[in-house]
Amino acid sequence: MSAENQPAAGATGGSARGWTLALACVAMFMLMLDVTVVNVALQHLRKTFDAGFSDLQWVIDSYTLTLAAFLLTGGSLADRLGRKRVFTTGLALFTASSLAAGLAQDVLTLNLARGVQGVGAAVLFSVGPALIGHEFRGADRGKAFGLFGGIAGLALALGPLIGGLLTDGLSWRWIFLVNVPIGVAALVIGLAKLNESREKSPHPVDWTGMVTFGAGLALLVLGFLRAETSGWTSAPILGAFAGGLALLAVFAVVELRRGEAAMFDMSLLRIRTFTGVCLATLLSNATSLAAVFLQISYVQNVLGYTPWQTGLRFMPMMITLFVVAGVTGGTLANANPGVLIGASIGFIAVGMGLITLVEPGSGWTAMLPSMIVTGIGMGLFNPPRAAITIGVVRPEKGGMASGMGETFQQVGVAVGVAAFGALFHHKVLADFTASGAGGALGARAESVGRQVAAAGTGGLQDSVPADSLAEVTAAARSAFVDALGDVMIWCAVFAAIGAVIGFVLINRRDLHESARSDAPVPNAPVPA
Repeated sequence: MSAENQPAAGATGGSARGWTLALACVAMFMLMLDVTVVNVALQHLRKTFDAGFSDLQWVIDSYTLTLAAFLLTGGSLADRLGRKRVFTTGLALFTASSLAAGLAQDVLTLNLARGVQGVGAAVLFSVGPALIGHEFRGADRGKAFGLFGGIAGLALALGPLIGGLLTDGLSWRWIFLVNVPIGVAALVIGLAKLNESREKSPHPVDWTGMVTFGAGLALLVLGFLRAETSGWTSAPILGAFAGGLALLAVFAVVELRRGEAAMFDMSLLRIRTFTGVCLATLLSNATSLAAVFLQISYVQNVLGYTPWQTGLRFMPMMITLFVVAGVTGGTLANANPGVLIGASIGFIAVGMGLITLVEPGSGWTAMLPSMIVTGIGMGLFNPPRAAITIGVVRPEKGGMASGMGETFQQVGVAVGVAAFGALFHHKVLADFTASGAGGALGARAESVGRQVAAAGTGGLQDSVPADSLAEVTAAARSAFVDALGDVMIWCAVFAAIGAVIGFVLINRRDLHESARSDAPVPNAPVPA
């Protein structure tokens, strides 16, 4: 073992491994909780800050955008500067920005804090799996990632419920403030207990790659977010898309020229399994997280449930996710990874298609088939994804591989929420204005339609005459439900493509020997 990878003075291998897994799981719990906990509080945020649909999208996308943009940076810096150092820095940044978000007095400040929070989350997302991959080998690595995936599933399961409890019982601010004491405690333990590790001969930091990738991704997501408002063919939107694609092309050229010194090692994309898991991850997250965002909006804005009540009604999906993730974790050492990934996204696709069972007059129970099947798919997907992503490289490259894999995950979330959200907004507006009730409103139909897309049927009594309220409400509910079904079908199609990619490209032969079940475990006792 190289000097760079020796356990820290005073730490034993076994205890360091335990603390590493525990802290990575705690960090993952906070991060995954933040993915879903915010959704149920969006309508309280809308009322507090008088925010529109686009502003609410930014509450999610300002986090996922910076998270996606800095994932490569986090993983690359960790391999070069030290995984413990970078991980604890990210933890401190995430904790401080959570405090700022909880204290925000306007939506701009909140979204700026969420952006900084995403930077800290990027570091934790990319370095956490690399820390586990460095400390664990073979069958033990499979078990560790099984627990890691189960904790991610638990956070997703509890997210809507915790968000509803904090929002209704205290304030939406506590969905952010709750991170502060947990983050401080984890930071103290991490500084004391984690081992340091890094590449043996690190290359200089790839600043050009960091800037071109982050800026290019930001412009692309900005284009999706603002296209519905500004017009898809308007000069600013076309400029954002063109600029984003140009910067990403420059990034690709820079990374190819840097070779082994690149923050994004293009040679990894020659490995079928790595390419397969990245593309499958992109499509899975682009569809599943966008679906959750829109379905929670339906339960709150059309069915009229409070955040706490919404969280309770999403528990069937989330409990299914958690249980399946826990069972899947125990099979990682022996299961075919391509079958796991392909089947998981296949379940997600079917679950999204089942949302068509919901009709304008349906209650929330019409969503149960979709919730259960989607929960099975998400639970199957989470444990193997991280393990496969770093499993194709030697351990000292784990940070880069993890950062690349997490980048595809979070790019999927950011682009998916933005793109499918824009499609949903367009469909609601078009269906409502084309309805008889919308036509009767005349010039006001478009503004009311935008209100329906952002806030459902709530508040219509303040926007339309009393004598037409019933008719407008029925048309609004029909437009919302029809648009939800149409968008979920598109989500199902893209998820199905991800399933095919998983089945075809991912295989066990591409895994590095340290990821296989017969690999030796580091720091294991030497037989007498």
